[in-house]
Amino acid sequence: MGDLWQGFEFQGVVMVPLVAGIACMGALYRWLPRPMWVYVLGHEFTHALATMACGGRVKGMKVTGEGGHVYVTKDNFFVTLAPYFVPLYAVLVFALFALGRMFWGWNTPWAWGVFHWALGLAYAFHVLLTVEILRTRQPDITSQGRCFSGVIILLGNTLILMAGWSLVMGEPGLMEVGREVASGVGRTFQDMGGWAQRGVSTINSALK
Repeated sequence: MGDLWQGFEFQGVVMVPLVAGIACMGALYRWLPRPMWVYVLGHEFTHALATMACGGRVKGMKVTGEGGHVYVTKDNFFVTLAPYFVPLYAVLVFALFALGRMFWGWNTPWAWGVFHWALGLAYAFHVLLTVEILRTRQPDITSQGRCFSGVIILLGNTLILMAGWSLVMGEPGLMEVGREVASGVGRTFQDMGGWAQRGVSTINSALK
């Protein structure tokens, strides 16, 4: 019974502030001007980080409330799609809390509550503003193909959240997370190949 109560108590520490953070961002998004400059800054900065991670260089960056651009020497699907599946501000929340647990003992219910509230706020910000800009034609998405981009964005978001939780909690390990995501990617593309093959077979049968 004690373990059950502790589990229930922890779920409360997780879900209540997490939902509160999401609701706060939803209210801000609904009633206040869109914080587009903050989103564009994170978007272009993520392009830049992805470029450097792939061995490229960043030659310049432009950020405005209407949009932005980053000038880089290397481009691939990872660089192009990174801002859509890397919720930069949520990643910063994960990193800050992990450091807080490590160096300052942030392991109280109050600290966990603040963490999950901030995580809900930051991730809702990423989702809402990403959906906002995807309402217009985005060269990042069209250049990589909508189907491929959708798969990468979905799996990338899942990987980031699992890796962030692993960083904070220490389990499951990052290697386990990587194996699970790699397996999911393989299954997804295998399914897509099967659908395409069945579609071609159906078309060929209809033409005979």
